[in-house]
Amino acid sequence: MNYSSTCDCGEIKINVCFPLPIDEYQARACDCDFCVPRELAYLSDVNGTISFSPRNKMNQLKQGSGQATFWQCSNCKQVVAVTNTSKGETRGAVSKAIFAKKFSLKPSAFISPKNLSPKEKIERWPTVWSKVV
Repeated sequence: MNYSSTCDCGEIKINVCFPLPIDEYQARACDCDFCVPRELAYLSDVNGTISFSPRNKMNQLKQGSGQATFWQCSNCKQVVAVTNTSKGETRGAVSKAIFAKKFSLKPSAFISPKNLSPKEKIERWPTVWSKVV
């Protein structure tokens, strides 16, 4: 199922294609020092795809182990997605807030990736994140 939305200012367009209706997914709220102050939670499906553009109007932020890239609108500063490229494939998740303004979404589940080693994070992401197209 295809869904689209924008960042708060409308500059960045985000598209997802998930196997199930978006309201059946439970976003994951990360408890790291980057995500908590920004109230970030993420949606993804390992069998789905995500895309966002234009990337030339986005900031690429790093934090923690520096392995994940957080994509932020350079105008409104909203984080719209997080990605990682490993073994030639880019996978990622989109910010729940992007779609919560248009769709009724479940409450987020809290996760603690800061308890994982950098190696464990890279091994985990391909099992939960969507393919970036």
